[in-house]
Amino acid sequence: MNTLIHKISPDIIIERIEQKYKKENIPNLHIGDHIKIQTLIQEGNKERIQTVDGVIISKNNSRLNTTITIRKVLQNIGVERVYLIHSPRIISISIIKRAKVRRAKLYYLRYRSGKATRLKQKFD
Repeated sequence: MNTLIHKISPDIIIERIEQKYKKENIPNLHIGDHIKIQTLIQEGNKERIQTVDGVIISKNNSRLNTTITIRKVLQNIGVERVYLIHSPRIISISIIKRAKVRRAKLYYLRYRSGKATRLKQKFD
């Protein structure tokens, strides 16, 4: 018997598996966007929704493992947190306003405070 064996590349197999876990309702996120994220937080045996708003200072694109780093200032202390975009704990992501930036990473915002952290707004 002469059978043809089709060789499927590992990338195609991984893409098919990840497809069912990807979210479809994610907006087009860019560096410098001021966004609001609603996440599910587990406290004891209860779950609640926590909203976080801040500026995207970095983005790491890698299929299902795409992450964004959000920076905000609370009581004069800068707080950064990394979120997995396709995580089931994230309920919604909404864009508040967009900024015009010329860099891929906005790490320089860590060393600025007050009005120096403002970014130029981009109107679509």
